[in-house]
Amino acid sequence: MALASINELPESILLELFTHVPARHLLLHCRPVCSLWRDLIDLVTLWKRKCLREGFVTRDWDQPVADWKVFYFLCSLRRNLLHNPCAEEDMTGWKLDANGGDRWKVESLPGEHGTNFPDPEVKKYFVTSYDLCLKSQLVDLKAKGYWEDLLDRIRPDIVVKDWFAARRDCGCTYQIQVQLVSADYICLASFRPPPVTMHQWNDASWTEVSHTFSDYPPGVRHILFQHGGQDTQYWAGWYGPRVTNSSIIVSNKMTRKPAPSTTLSDKAGAEEAAPSPSRLSSPT
Repeated sequence: MALASINELPESILLELFTHVPARHLLLHCRPVCSLWRDLIDLVTLWKRKCLREGFVTRDWDQPVADWKVFYFLCSLRRNLLHNPCAEEDMTGWKLDANGGDRWKVESLPGEHGTNFPDPEVKKYFVTSYDLCLKSQLVDLKAKGYWEDLLDRIRPDIVVKDWFAARRDCGCTYQIQVQLVSADYICLASFRPPPVTMHQWNDASWTEVSHTFSDYPPGVRHILFQHGGQDTQYWAGWYGPRVTNSSIIVSNKMTRKPAPSTTLSDKAGAEEAAPSPSRLSSPT
C-alpha cells in the first residue's frame, strides 16, 4: 500500500499544524520544503492564528497591522533589553563610566527622605554621590535576537524609559543619554535632553523620562544607555539622584511603512558575532 503524502491533507489542516510549529523553524526549515508549504507559511491567516495562540492579540483585536509575520516576531522578542534595571543584583550588568564621590550605591525604597515608587514591585534603586556618577549598558541587538533585515527594513519603534528622584533634603542634577549605534560603533541617532536640576527641599517624587526612536536610519546594531548625576550640595555620602526601573523595549509598532523585501524568511534567526566595542567611547 502506497504511503500518503502529508501534502494530501486539506490546507486547513496543514495551516493548523503550522500554527503549532515554532516560528523560526517554520521559516528556516519548513518554508523551503515546497511551494505549497511556502505559500501556506506566507499566508496572513497563519500569522494571525499564531499571534492569537500566543496571546499577542485577542479575538476582538481591531488595530491595523501592516505585516502580521513581522508583528508576530516583534511581539515574541518584546522585553526589557537592559539587565538588572532595578538594582536587584547590585551593580551587575552595568559599566561604571564615572564613579566619583563616595561612588554608586544600591539602597532599598523608599530610602531616607524619599518616597515609594509608583510600582510596588520595584524594591530598590541606584543612588549617586557628591561627584559625577554615570553608568551604562551597551545592548547588542543581534545577540538579543533581532536580525539585520528586521532592523534595517522594518525599523520598529524603540522605546526608552527611565525613572529618577531626589532626596527631600538635598538638591541634585540628573542626566541621561541614549544612542542608536551601528555595527562599527558610529552613533546614528541619539536622545540627550538637558540635565534636570532638583532643588533642596523638593517633594522627592519619582519622575519618568520617556523617548521613542522612530524612523531612524538603517544600520542600527547596538543601543548605548547611560544615566546618572550628582548632588548639588557636595555632601559626603549618597545625596545625588536616585534611578531605577530603566528600560529599552523594541516595540511591535512600526511608525514607518516597511519597504518590500524577500529576505525576512531567510534571515529570521540568523546571527553574527559583533566586533569589539573598542571604537565606542562612552559619552560623558
